[in-house]
Amino acid sequence: MSAPFVYRPTEEAPRIIHHDHELLVVDKPAGLLSVPGKGEDRADCLIARLRGPFPEVLLVHRLDLDTSGVMVFALTPHAQRHLGLQFERRHVKKTYVARVAGRLEPATGTVEAPLIVDWPNRPKQMIDHERGRPARTDWRVVRATDDETRVRLMPLTGRSHQLRVHMQSLGHPILGDPLYAEGPARDDHPRLMLHAESLRLRHPDGGRHMTFSSPAPF
Repeated sequence: MSAPFVYRPTEEAPRIIHHDHELLVVDKPAGLLSVPGKGEDRADCLIARLRGPFPEVLLVHRLDLDTSGVMVFALTPHAQRHLGLQFERRHVKKTYVARVAGRLEPATGTVEAPLIVDWPNRPKQMIDHERGRPARTDWRVVRATDDETRVRLMPLTGRSHQLRVHMQSLGHPILGDPLYAEGPARDDHPRLMLHAESLRLRHPDGGRHMTFSSPAPF
């Protein structure tokens, strides 16, 4: 039986990528919750740290605790509504970089597999073709060896743990994944090898397209 989870938030500070009168875009470090968890021991999180310099900050979306990368926050209620609709209508283009176990083939592909929470094993998710919510991920291999593949992942939906479960379902779990990888694929890596590389969205003031990006730290 695995040891109980203990939250030890990273001391690494989030890096500001962009901010203006409507938007705040940051590079979230791995090992930091996006929002508070249950209990005082999980109060330290990205949005709490941002409230110091940006007390008006408002949540738009989340990244998993173990995932690093680009997150956008709103600085006005108008921006929060505008961005929220873009995510809901799947108008935001999200690109992730991952390192996965083994050689992923072919060079491009798509996973369409509906997801639902695995209640006895929360917070894990699982594929369920009868009750799951639709989930789609496109992938494009960057480079591969027999041991591992570096891949870009483009989720068209935003289900919890979507990329992690979809890669596991192909037999190529993301390296360092504490929930979905096993053995050396899980244990021989210091963190989950998943990074939100870029977000393309429309600015709430004027609607122009903007792309924000951050290189993967692995």
